[in-house]
Amino acid sequence: MYDKRLPDYRKLISTNRPASSAKSKENKPKWKGIVGESYSPEEFENYCCSLQWTGWRPSFIVLHNTGNPTLASRPNGYTSEHIPNLVHYYRDQMRWSSGPHLFIDDRQIWVFTPLTLSGVHSPSWNALAFGVEMLGDYDAESFDSGRGLEVQKKAIAACATLSSVLGIDCDTMRLHREDPRTTHACPGKNVHKSDFIQSVKDLLVERNAGGDDAPENKH
Repeated sequence: MYDKRLPDYRKLISTNRPASSAKSKENKPKWKGIVGESYSPEEFENYCCSLQWTGWRPSFIVLHNTGNPTLASRPNGYTSEHIPNLVHYYRDQMRWSSGPHLFIDDRQIWVFTPLTLSGVHSPSWNALAFGVEMLGDYDAESFDSGRGLEVQKKAIAACATLSSVLGIDCDTMRLHREDPRTTHACPGKNVHKSDFIQSVKDLLVERNAGGDDAPENKH
């Protein structure tokens, strides 16, 4: 995400209003819409295999963390009530055409920007990559235990699915802080790229070893 310390989404709707001038409306890009649905890792795999990438086709994944909200401030992860707040933030306050593709907490995988359309999440790579946001502040919160570990597991599962369905090389994955046009430490010092990529690879091997239980990608 562009700013690791985002405002509290709970306050956005009540404290911010879209610009009303004709000039502001003219400068506002067309909003691409959202999916706004949550999935278990298994459901997410089935969902991805149902999609057709006929236009935009990403070539890698960029990993992010939200920073704010933290795991502590979202004890139940994301809920359906948080999604309109995210829309308001990206569409009306930031005035972007879209946001990241996924928001992942310790319970589920939320699809935000449609996976078949480019998102807005990393300035150098918006046109090239999926944006995957993990709930938590991984400069301060653990990524290897407790709820942080559950977020990690679901993010690994989601990245494995995206890599498998679209034939993306896991080694091309990038962290947001690697974008030369950002100065933020996202996704946090507790997220280790090489370990995360290896875990994605290991899961893909495990899935393949399990036979043909996973849906076949035909896209």
